[in-house]
Amino acid sequence: MAKRETKAELNARVEKVLAALDEQYGKEYICYLNHETPWQLLIAVILSAQCTDARVNIVTADLFKKYDTLEKFANANLKELEKDIHSTGFYHNKAKNIISCCADLIERFHGEVPSDMEDLLSLAGVGRKTANVIRGNIYNEPSIVVDTHVKRISRKLGFAKSEDPEKIEYELMKVLPKNHWILWNIHIITLGRTICVARSPKCGECFLKEYCPSAIEFT
Repeated sequence: MAKRETKAELNARVEKVLAALDEQYGKEYICYLNHETPWQLLIAVILSAQCTDARVNIVTADLFKKYDTLEKFANANLKELEKDIHSTGFYHNKAKNIISCCADLIERFHGEVPSDMEDLLSLAGVGRKTANVIRGNIYNEPSIVVDTHVKRISRKLGFAKSEDPEKIEYELMKVLPKNHWILWNIHIITLGRTICVARSPKCGECFLKEYCPSAIEFT
């Protein structure tokens, strides 16, 4: 943008962006990872690191039939579990973390996935992104999930400046109203997969182009 945006101008632009997203995609909470229980979602999110949701859903379709309880995951053979999740990548660390995480859920949390951020972060393989997915999807706690789409597009829109996902999370908390924290990830994933794709953004087709400083470069 040619001139520095004032706080009032930024707030007005945020409102317009959110209204456009709501109109285009609705306000329904959608989770792209298939699950039936909170602990299944937790495992699915651990598997989703550096992997597509589509691939994770293929893997968990059989995985959750084979290991249909927390106890089965906690007592799983490491090498066997590695084979079961091999196609998600980073399978050694993921298998090790899943076993440890499930054991902790049983021993420390009576088999329940906790809602508290610090408790979630104390589990193996759980970072802020995973914790926020759980808090938002399972407990409806206002949470901002910063994945690759949210990082990239939030920066393009000028809503965040940092490269660090945790810092972006806090930047977005200051910019977005709480009632859109969960929706932001849902909407931006859809936008990032269909229009604002990383390698060739379709700025000419984007319904946010008039509110996006980066779109000017392409129009």
